[in-house]
Amino acid sequence: MTTHTETTILLQDLERVSQVRSKISSHLTQIADTLEKGESLGENLSGKLELHRDIEDLSKVSKNLRECVFRLLVLGDMKRGKSTFLNALIGENLLPSDVNPCTALLTIVRYGKEKQVTVYFNDGTSPQKIDYKTFKDRYTIDPSEAKQLEREKKQAFPTVDYAVVEYPLPLLEKGIEIVDSPGLNDTEARNELSLGYINNCHAILFVMRASQPCTLGERRYLENYIKDRGLSIFFLINAWDQVKESLIDPDDPDELAEAEGKLRKVFHANLAEYCQIDGYNLYDERVFEISALTALRQRLKNPDAPLKDTGFSAFLMALNTFLTKERAIAEFRQALTLARQASSHVREAVERRIPLLQKDVEELKIQINSVEPEFKILNQIQEQFKGEIREIRDEKARIIADSFRDYVLNLGNTFESDFTHYQPNLNFLDFLSSGKREAFEQELRQAFEKYISDRIADWSKTAEKEMDSAFLQLSNIATSYGDSYTKVTDRITEKLTGTTLPNISDSSQGDHSPSWAKWAAGIFSLARGNIAGVAMAGAGFDWKNIILNFITVFGVGAIITALTGIILGPISLAFLGFGVGMLQADQARKELVKVAKKELIKHLPKIAQEQSPRVYDAIKECFDGYEKQITERMNDDIQSRKSELDNLVKQKESHEINQEKEIERLTQLEQEVKGESQSIEIVYQNFLTTVS
Repeated sequence: MTTHTETTILLQDLERVSQVRSKISSHLTQIADTLEKGESLGENLSGKLELHRDIEDLSKVSKNLRECVFRLLVLGDMKRGKSTFLNALIGENLLPSDVNPCTALLTIVRYGKEKQVTVYFNDGTSPQKIDYKTFKDRYTIDPSEAKQLEREKKQAFPTVDYAVVEYPLPLLEKGIEIVDSPGLNDTEARNELSLGYINNCHAILFVMRASQPCTLGERRYLENYIKDRGLSIFFLINAWDQVKESLIDPDDPDELAEAEGKLRKVFHANLAEYCQIDGYNLYDERVFEISALTALRQRLKNPDAPLKDTGFSAFLMALNTFLTKERAIAEFRQALTLARQASSHVREAVERRIPLLQKDVEELKIQINSVEPEFKILNQIQEQFKGEIREIRDEKARIIADSFRDYVLNLGNTFESDFTHYQPNLNFLDFLSSGKREAFEQELRQAFEKYISDRIADWSKTAEKEMDSAFLQLSNIATSYGDSYTKVTDRITEKLTGTTLPNISDSSQGDHSPSWAKWAAGIFSLARGNIAGVAMAGAGFDWKNIILNFITVFGVGAIITALTGIILGPISLAFLGFGVGMLQADQARKELVKVAKKELIKHLPKIAQEQSPRVYDAIKECFDGYEKQITERMNDDIQSRKSELDNLVKQKESHEINQEKEIERLTQLEQEVKGESQSIEIVYQNFLTTVS
């Protein structure tokens, strides 16, 4: 099967997903519109059913579906061919790829009817729209300047935050959005920026190079920022065709097989652990040997020609399966859950309302008063759940803050072995030259920044595991309280109507549970991924995002500034006191580590004491945000149920209600919503059939 065929299949499958999104979105919008119209009419008839929360949730999810794209984040060190790979993937020489600093400019590539670029700045300058040619000319620098910037550890475009490139390409039009990140060996600020995008993307494309297998920088990034975070990663080993070119005899098949075999062993040893998902080994579906430059050249000559011997075919097949099957199914299942929930809410509300239409005002008031004890129980359930959230909050905040304090205090115990990987490569004799001392100190500062960032990232995994277990526990608690809550609301309905609610035969188990419980248990979220890396997105509480970006949440920058600021000064003074004979390379490195460790240990207790409360507050804030959303949703549900009854009383007191017409209207409302929900079910099942 040719790569061209795979590209065509990917585009076709993306189009099918887009069509399904559109259909489901339309049905959700129709449900919301039907409820909105029903509430408007009901206001002057028997009163509103108080379905505003359903209308709001349906509208938001419908909008999210319409605007949704599959977002891919491209990571990798400089000189790995990230932009070349992306140009080959999209079929045009779109992104600058002449020299490596161009990749230091974080670039978002998305569909647009016309070619244009918007550059966003970090110095308060308003976003600037420029044409595509100007973008390539302005943000490309020559190789000599590139090397100088790399030596000085400076950014090519320090005032630029990121750029958005809009382009009318088929792959982008079908729902793909690409984030081309800066190199991993760029500044720590840039690395943290890339990290902030990770959880807002559906998949990570980690580009490596066959000629530089698993460098220290790559292993460092994978270990500290990717490992054990539940991310979906595709590893692309670029320039695989150059393995043959590096051989003494490129035409010797045995020599080529031996060279490729050795490389494969190296990559497998370093990447296999990142391809274990839920106990399954997905190495063959996640690691691909590609030749991006060859593919790009072929596509530029003939966009419709099959890409032979480039490795793109297998990669596109795997990416297609992941995006248009696995991810799409999860996306549509959530929308179906929401539609079923809305249908259930309407059915319950109508079945409460119709029997009550026959009651006179006094009878109605008596029955409403009779369920007041049940409403008190609902409030008690709310308070009990809030109490458990706060109990878990306080426990986890303490545990995580204590773990941070202990981790920081123990940094000195492993400093010698840990810092070895970060020591500057400059000649230590350069330190005696005032002209070179600034460069030395800058190198040393960056080494400490990387060391501290990595240590905090390493500790954050402990925090993430604690938070993960906490929210899993809260999910189970929410489900339990949701069951208790539903029993009480069913009892309210039974006391009001005098009948027992029938079982819901056309819905899956759990759809009868209250919406707040589904939300609290993580069954669905209204959060929509925000490309700017905002932790709280949309209307939902995206606690997974907060966990992933935990370093940013409590401000690792403050720790970096504190430690580097107080350590570098004494180190510089110590080196100025050494004689020339002392500053031989090996001995100087030992002295550097010795002095650095001494200063580090001296200040670690203060750092631990100052920062532990910030960690505690950050964890507490996460749970407080969760509790706030739960409280709002539970309050809204309880108040809506009360208002629904009060509305009917007010209408009965104000005018005579035509019961026959109102029953007909309410029954029709229920059937219309049920019909739209069933339509979503059909669309969803048909989609499952097509992708199976």
